[in-house]
Amino acid sequence: MNIKFLNLFSYCIVFLFFPSADIVKARANNSSDIHTWEMHEIVLKAEKVYENYYTDVTCWIDLEGPDSSKRIYGFWDGDNIYVIRIVATKSGIWKWNSGSNQADDNGLNNHNGEFNAHDWTNQEKDQNPNRHGFVRPTANGHALQYADGTPFFLLGDTWLAGATWRLPFRNAATANNYVPGPGIGFEDAIIYRKNQGYNSVSMIASFPNWESDMNASTYADSNGIYLRNAWEKFDYLVDEDKMTSKDMRDEYGNKPFKMSGNHKGVADFNQIIPEYFQSLDKKMQYLSDNGFVPLIETVRRDNCPSWKAYFDFNESYARYVQYLISRYGAYNIIFSGIHLDWIPKEYSLTADEFNEALTYHFNKYGPLPFGQIHTTLINNSTFRQFGHYKDCPWLTMHSVGNKPRDHRVSGALDTLFNLEPPYPAINFEPYYTGWDHMINMPGGERPPINSLRDNYFSRAQMYGSVLSGALSGHVHGTGAYDITTTGEPAGMRPHFWDALKYESGQYLQHLKTFVLSEGNKYQNLHPATKDISLQKAPGSPENGLDGWSYMMRTPEKDFALLYFENQSVLPELTGFKSNTSYSLYWFNPVDGVWKNPVSIKTDKKGNLILQDFPDKQNPSIIDWAAKIIEIQKN
Repeated sequence: MNIKFLNLFSYCIVFLFFPSADIVKARANNSSDIHTWEMHEIVLKAEKVYENYYTDVTCWIDLEGPDSSKRIYGFWDGDNIYVIRIVATKSGIWKWNSGSNQADDNGLNNHNGEFNAHDWTNQEKDQNPNRHGFVRPTANGHALQYADGTPFFLLGDTWLAGATWRLPFRNAATANNYVPGPGIGFEDAIIYRKNQGYNSVSMIASFPNWESDMNASTYADSNGIYLRNAWEKFDYLVDEDKMTSKDMRDEYGNKPFKMSGNHKGVADFNQIIPEYFQSLDKKMQYLSDNGFVPLIETVRRDNCPSWKAYFDFNESYARYVQYLISRYGAYNIIFSGIHLDWIPKEYSLTADEFNEALTYHFNKYGPLPFGQIHTTLINNSTFRQFGHYKDCPWLTMHSVGNKPRDHRVSGALDTLFNLEPPYPAINFEPYYTGWDHMINMPGGERPPINSLRDNYFSRAQMYGSVLSGALSGHVHGTGAYDITTTGEPAGMRPHFWDALKYESGQYLQHLKTFVLSEGNKYQNLHPATKDISLQKAPGSPENGLDGWSYMMRTPEKDFALLYFENQSVLPELTGFKSNTSYSLYWFNPVDGVWKNPVSIKTDKKGNLILQDFPDKQNPSIIDWAAKIIEIQKN
């Protein structure tokens, strides 16, 4: 099999949808009047000639506006062009002045201007929630909200290869009733998930060392330095038992970096290719226009052993991090400094090495320019890997992920909730429906793809994670995170369009209905699982997803949310107000329907005894959620 020919054929298919390889860059309205929270571009052209426009030049504008003064860095966009992307965070007059590290370049320095920013109307905000402002932690540090205080509960999907040609941007309209199938494009997938209530997707910005070539998906160079630990391109064999890696260019065949002339198979991390990121620009703008707040990740950890072996890692990695932040930091995003899903000795740097590089970046460039969150997808827990607060000054939201994908994640989330100062938390890599892998088998069980049991495991992680303290929201996942696309065999992971239609993808919108049923009151919940007896059904294993119950409750004890897994036992609840009447509302997490309320009353010790699950079974034969609200006296 000629892999290089097949790889070229794949790109030719993509070119059919893009008749010209010329990048048409969409610039924001250059009028002096703009809206708040709307990306605005300032374009500068260098007058001097530089050997390396990416590494030699650092440019910026100093931006001043109502109650704000900050430096915003620009990025090289090809030729002699530098772009600074900004937003106005308040209405009023904003002024800017440009500068750079090249004092004698008149094309970059001492340019200035001003613009007048206007607020969006309430009707316009309803059309696109990003107009409420960029997402940030709530005042208590435990949840997320837009800048104007509107609650933001993240409902995400995992499209790790979504930045590449595997999910091509077609610049074409999508029918509102689109059903996923072969030939799916980026816009198609976004509209499909938007109609299901999603407001985020997780994507890795680039995969520099990945290519469908004559090397295995995981391989080291002649110096023993591993260049990649990539996802397999199924059935594309380089020998009898090894497959090459998935190719990760953009729709036009661009890679994110030039390849090194000194180290075969290694990207030259000091030679970025702007055209690759111009392709990603279109997707980021489309996400913004549709009200999405994407998690944008720098790079997968397996590219970094060669990065550190052959380059000044801290400086070069910080430059790349800042390039992404400069390019996408004027969008409503959540930023991930590294996709650290696994930390094997050979295929990754250590968490300490990444923390050092990200701290180096923070000390040199500062935090994200408009207050956006910086987190990372992680193996187990960000707290366990990086520490907290001053240990990792760049980190502003904690996460759990990858291992474990069972009950044990609740303990890690409870730990994150109780850290001081408090940070928001989320589960980025829960159970993945449709994926046969040993870390994705609660209690050692691998149910049939898209079966009731497969989808239940996904649902149990949604509710169990949030009610263990992850009030930021939840990220759904399927085995198609690598986006096996048109013309490729699916192998051990499903085709992307099939995975989008799994029943588990429908459940996430019901989680939001449940959590936000009392408005933003969920933001004040605290873990109270210790007040459930029995919280764990007899024989329910730690490494499973059956038989456990969860509760969060406000300190005022007037509102609680609960979740009972399949095979949970009917519990007694303690710690409520004594001799107080409450309303109990049962909620079906499969169809998102509430049951009629039932009036219950605590005893003199504040105990509540639940009479029945809605299915009248004990232990329950399906999972249930519930809320308890104090009945206020007139």
